[in-house]
Amino acid sequence: MEPIKTALVGIGRAGWNMHCEELDKRADKFTIVAACDVVPDRQRRMAERYRCRAYGDIRELVKDNEAELVSIATRSPDHVAHAILALEAGKHVFLEKPIALDYAGALRLRDAAVSARGNLYFRHNRRFEPAFNHIRELLASGILGNVFEVKLRRNSYQRRSDWQTLLASGGGLLNNWGPHIVDHALQFLGAPLVDLWSDLKRIAAAGDAEDHLKIVLRGANGRVVDMEISGGAALPEPEYTIFGDRGALVCQGDVMTLRYLPLDYVLPELHASAETPGLEYSFGKGGELPWVNEMIRVQPSVPTEMDDIWDHLYAAIRDGAPFPVTMEQALEVIRVIELAKRGTPFIFKG
Repeated sequence: MEPIKTALVGIGRAGWNMHCEELDKRADKFTIVAACDVVPDRQRRMAERYRCRAYGDIRELVKDNEAELVSIATRSPDHVAHAILALEAGKHVFLEKPIALDYAGALRLRDAAVSARGNLYFRHNRRFEPAFNHIRELLASGILGNVFEVKLRRNSYQRRSDWQTLLASGGGLLNNWGPHIVDHALQFLGAPLVDLWSDLKRIAAAGDAEDHLKIVLRGANGRVVDMEISGGAALPEPEYTIFGDRGALVCQGDVMTLRYLPLDYVLPELHASAETPGLEYSFGKGGELPWVNEMIRVQPSVPTEMDDIWDHLYAAIRDGAPFPVTMEQALEVIRVIELAKRGTPFIFKG
């Protein structure tokens, strides 16, 4: 099939350094025919690199009859308006995170997509992070038993001072890293959200937006997901920690450490007693267990890379295949982010 004729809007750090490089690897599937940025030098760079048409105003770009797909990588406060402009022009839209800065904006996107000729797709590319997919395979195998708690971490120490530190620009870690990790959290939760607690702070960055956050979610199944994203943590924690009633898992980088009971091992019955224990009784160990200890490399059975999302986008547009990130899932991410910000000073007032 012929490549999808693509227009890229926003030639900044995401557009130039990620979208362009990922599309260059897929020249058989995507051809950049147009680009748009308010900075003239970026227009020139795109025109030279791709021999494409370059625009300074998205309202002109969406009139480009050749473009089938508009990939939007502009600043966060513009995402909703830019996506709706492209949808109303009959284009398919691939939208960077955060898809909106509040739930009302996300609902406007949904409504615009319902009546549009083109389809709206969401760039939650960390669905294809290898560790995320390998861990989900391990949980599905039952090796850890009933999972009752998941910890997700993305910690660093960064004294940032760019626009993503400013609330008026839609900044803050909850809009930057947040959509990825909230999406992971909801996937690991595995049930409707019933309770949420959050704490947001500014620690090391300039500006007025949060750069440290903790969110604890509880699902209808009783599972808890504890997620933390920080630009103010000088020492990292493992990105993933999973606790089940038959084992646990820790993942840092591309190495996973597991401790679990064999699948065929039946735990002996255990009965509580109010009697005074003998002096030889150990403090609640309940006997020795045949733990299996392993250290393995991250390697899902089906290899994945984060830019695989473009291949799924191509299959959705050209073949009608289901796209892995649904409208309902993307909207729930924004609803959770809005709940986490409620009552804090870190709310966008655009």
